[in-house]
Amino acid sequence: MTETLIKVLIYIHAFFGGIGLVAGYATIIAKKGSSGHKLYGKIFSTGMLVSSLLSLIVAQMPHHKNIFLFLIGIFTIYLILSGYTALSFKSKTKQSASIKDYTTSVIMLISGIVMLLMGIINWSVMLQFALLYLIFGGISVFISSRDIIFYKNLKNTRKRWLQHHLGKMIGALIASTTAFIVAGLHYGNLIGWLAPTVLGTFYIIYWMRKMTKKQNNASIDFIDQ
Repeated sequence: MTETLIKVLIYIHAFFGGIGLVAGYATIIAKKGSSGHKLYGKIFSTGMLVSSLLSLIVAQMPHHKNIFLFLIGIFTIYLILSGYTALSFKSKTKQSASIKDYTTSVIMLISGIVMLLMGIINWSVMLQFALLYLIFGGISVFISSRDIIFYKNLKNTRKRWLQHHLGKMIGALIASTTAFIVAGLHYGNLIGWLAPTVLGTFYIIYWMRKMTKKQNNASIDFIDQ
């Protein structure tokens, strides 16, 4: 019965993950700020949140324990949540970050610190797992710390809401793509691990520079809530 339940969860996880990935790339292709972009973005976020939440469950089940799937699930969930939080700062009616905004980032910061400690503890015992903990832990501490700084200095950082939104959502797409290639297709070589990150990073840099240039020249109206 347990194994049957696990298989059902895996199928649901794969279904929503597949829909989320397709919608994620459709979001990139669609004109930024268009109705299609917003629709695909919502489908991507919903699909990946459901898929990632299920991955946290499946990755802890007997005979299916997968630390990589578990960590990337946590990572993807945070990126999507914080990516949507960034959108809320477009409107100047929101004068400060909410308790929920801070709580989400603090939880991620604590999770990142725990991951780093797990990496250090397991370094001499399970090197592969230790590296995963250190990599995800380091990135988690970095991005959550940046978010907290963003919230605390909102008066000066608000204008960068779009960069935060863009970076987080593309980051979530990169993480999801990596999980699909490594865990789904079992293509766990160096190319499978690095290709999504390298390509995604170039895309993020391209849009960051483009948005910064626009913001320096004039105010922009990019994504309507």
